[in-house]
Amino acid sequence: MANPKRKHRLNVEGKWFCTDVDDTDGEGCIACNICYTKASAFFGNDDQGNAYVKVQPITEEDIKICQELLEACPVQAIGKNG
Repeated sequence: MANPKRKHRLNVEGKWFCTDVDDTDGEGCIACNICYTKASAFFGNDDQGNAYVKVQPITEEDIKICQELLEACPVQAIGKNG
């Protein structure tokens, strides 16, 4: 599970977040690019390719997309408990 205490500095405020690459608990983003290539409306990437949430999902359809990517993240770097 993504650690809400280790959020990427570029995440926008809200329930959804990505963890920082330096998360020592092993849940940090590894720049696999799954989330920001599949849902660039919600996820962005920094200069090193690490993901962050740039827009919070609002509609049920948007939330479903983000949930699918949360489940697909190979290192559990996407969280949704803000």
